[in-house]
Amino acid sequence: MSIVIPSHCRPDLLRACLASVTRLAPPGTEVIVVDDGSADARISRTAEAFAGVRVLRLSRPRGFCGAANAGIQAVQGTVVELLNDDTEVAAGWAEAALEWFRDPNVGAVAPLVLYRSESPNAPARVDSAGDRYYVGGIAGKRGHGEPLQPEYLHPCRVFGASGSSAFYRREALMRVGGFPEHFGAYFEDVDLAFRLHRAGYHIMYEPAARVYHHVSASHGRPGRRLLEQQSLNEERVFWRNLPGPALMRALPRHLLVLAAKAWRRWQEGTLAPYCWGRLRLLGEVPELARHRREWQRRASNADLRTWQVEPRFWGERGV
Repeated sequence: MSIVIPSHCRPDLLRACLASVTRLAPPGTEVIVVDDGSADARISRTAEAFAGVRVLRLSRPRGFCGAANAGIQAVQGTVVELLNDDTEVAAGWAEAALEWFRDPNVGAVAPLVLYRSESPNAPARVDSAGDRYYVGGIAGKRGHGEPLQPEYLHPCRVFGASGSSAFYRREALMRVGGFPEHFGAYFEDVDLAFRLHRAGYHIMYEPAARVYHHVSASHGRPGRRLLEQQSLNEERVFWRNLPGPALMRALPRHLLVLAAKAWRRWQEGTLAPYCWGRLRLLGEVPELARHRREWQRRASNADLRTWQVEPRFWGERGV
């Protein structure tokens, strides 16, 4: 197994992550930190303080997707775990996930990602029990923000694995092209999940593989530019990945979702970046068409029912 940890200018987070990984990883695990073009050498120095950890320093920032792809290209393991630098792992997390890869049809495994709390007595809260996707064009995390409940304690097939922590079959990643670098960050894991499904792979959820996440510590409070990027990427996912017949059936629902989201963003005072992000997609129509033609030609599976895409417009929490 190999572990890839993209990091940018946050050595304090990285130090805690590496302390848990190097202590608890199975023997022989390859660990690589990708310094995503940080302005100084603090990330490299932090990583090099841990025995056996390799550093790949990029000459310029390439964003989460670019850093992740660079790390995936550089490692040797047949299974790659992608870890955010603001995560910490629990004992036995890797062994539980690795068991699934005995099945050649499994392309990815989503661990149970819990909120990292400073209080040892705080009840466990779920950050992600795998990704989900609603046919109206909304992506989300299973169980996000909820107390840890029995339904999240059983392995199952899921739509996708959250990019904060996910195990991938490296061969599958190479086959489908890895992460979409023009996304930068946000919804890149959803786009990748679609392509894994189209290539015929299954994605499993394993609750015995536990990871703790300092939620949003890597980004802080989202500004206008980040909100635009989130909006753009979510729209990209819908148009890039739904197969033709499913896309036409989903389009009326998607239009309702867009209207509902616009109303909510207006109430929040973030309507402008939301709308601008969506409109920016108009400049990518030729690329969208090319991507769709390529995957129509390459895909071995175009049945949404087997992809765990949910038929509802959106989840219990709305838009």
